[in-house]
Amino acid sequence: MLKALDHVALVVEDLEAAVTRYEALLGRAPNWRGADGGAAHAWFQLSNMALDVIAATGPGYTGDRVKARLDAGGEGIWALAFTVDDMARTRHRLERVGLPSTEARPIRATHPDTGEKRYWTTSVLDPAAAHGTNIFLIEEAPWPASPFNGDEAAAVSGLDHVVINTPNPERAAAFYGARLGLDMRLDRSNEAWGTRLMFFRCGDTVVEVAHGLKQGVADGPDAPWGLSWRVENVPAAQARMAGAGFDVSEVRQGRKPGTAVFTVRDAPAKVPTLVIGTA
Repeated sequence: MLKALDHVALVVEDLEAAVTRYEALLGRAPNWRGADGGAAHAWFQLSNMALDVIAATGPGYTGDRVKARLDAGGEGIWALAFTVDDMARTRHRLERVGLPSTEARPIRATHPDTGEKRYWTTSVLDPAAAHGTNIFLIEEAPWPASPFNGDEAAAVSGLDHVVINTPNPERAAAFYGARLGLDMRLDRSNEAWGTRLMFFRCGDTVVEVAHGLKQGVADGPDAPWGLSWRVENVPAAQARMAGAGFDVSEVRQGRKPGTAVFTVRDAPAKVPTLVIGTA
């Protein structure tokens, strides 16, 4: 039913400042700029998903919700959007397992300079049923890829995983696995890390759900937290980002065998960010 992660929505106060920094982080330019319902968007299309950077510009369906999120929690990951083949069938199936959603609505975004239009259809799961995480269902045509700024091997090619923190791991396992129907690939607790990790694959990306073992179990909301970006050449990407002024760690061995990683300590909108590739 959910065939892939379509995009991650990121809300920011200053769209132009965030776009400038994400161009530097990703090594790519946005391939779409648009406006919709009181909000402005900058879209970075990668190989397996997209990053939608959004700022409120005034009242409207989207702008009101972005402003409410910024007022309540500041900048950061606002929503996950999943691609579906059949919106009506998907909504019906999710309703039957206790996940109601809004009526599907068409979105028409217009480029502020060129007038080019984009259309897609979206529905939003009830946030209470989704335990606090904003989850969109998207039915749309593929978007063209964002152009590279420089060395393709040093640029971000796609998303490896998005991290969601949960206070209730069994609830999260039931939600992402049984109800949303994502493919659980890993459920492991590691005392050395102090964390229980669950990996759910959807298309070519992973939704990683993390629970701090010392926190105990509670009924509070889940919270989208961090992003892990894929690159072809890890040392080249680390050098490129350092040269762009980012505070990056040294390259180190990843937890997954055969990988190398580094951390970006000051990613835009304060999103915890990891970069990963083949060692």
